[in-house]
Amino acid sequence: MSNILECKNITKTFGTKTALNNLNISIGRGKIVGLLGPNASGKTTLIKLCNELLTPTSGEILIGGNKPGIETKKIISYLPERTYLNDWMRVSEIIDFFKDFYSDFRPEKAYDMLAKLNINPKDKIKTMSKGTKEKVQLILVMSRDAELYLLDEPIGGVDPAARDYILDTILSNYNENATVIISTHLIADIEKILDEVIFIKDGQVFLTKTVDEIREENGKSVDSLFREVFKC
Repeated sequence: MSNILECKNITKTFGTKTALNNLNISIGRGKIVGLLGPNASGKTTLIKLCNELLTPTSGEILIGGNKPGIETKKIISYLPERTYLNDWMRVSEIIDFFKDFYSDFRPEKAYDMLAKLNINPKDKIKTMSKGTKEKVQLILVMSRDAELYLLDEPIGGVDPAARDYILDTILSNYNENATVIISTHLIADIEKILDEVIFIKDGQVFLTKTVDEIREENGKSVDSLFREVFKC
């Protein structure tokens, strides 16, 4: 089975600053992968490159065998680190928009998740708290039957009571073909659902291991190893 994501010698510079430095990553299908690193390590830059929001200075990205573009957007469901929803719209209107825009969007799944989180689909985005807006945005992303989910800080603004439900929601979309890549600082919260981790430091891959390998070889949790590596 081919890899869903291949990054080959990816470098991305912003003026004199190097965000990614000759980075190489291969991620297979059917996995939940933690993309982990301190601030300014290059995580969000990499995710934006995969979504064609940025272009690499050098190197090549392949998603499902294709370079980022129209075809890859059809199979990627992307959660950015910031809320992008239009304040004047009702949740139900956004669901209709997603249904028209994405052929793999499942509105019944979105409404089910909204009900379980006690979010009224008739409410306008502007009446919601920051945390509720982020929940709505994650629900929209996870209501697609995508091949690759790219989640940038999916539980960063969500209250602890909702985190388990959201992680269960991510797991429920996990199948033999779908891959989920999660970038987060809340490692202890997501560790239980991860298959593999990629540590990024100074724009380069520092470590790639399965969670089982970390526990067996290092005798540590992912969170403990992260704190040891990055001294936090």
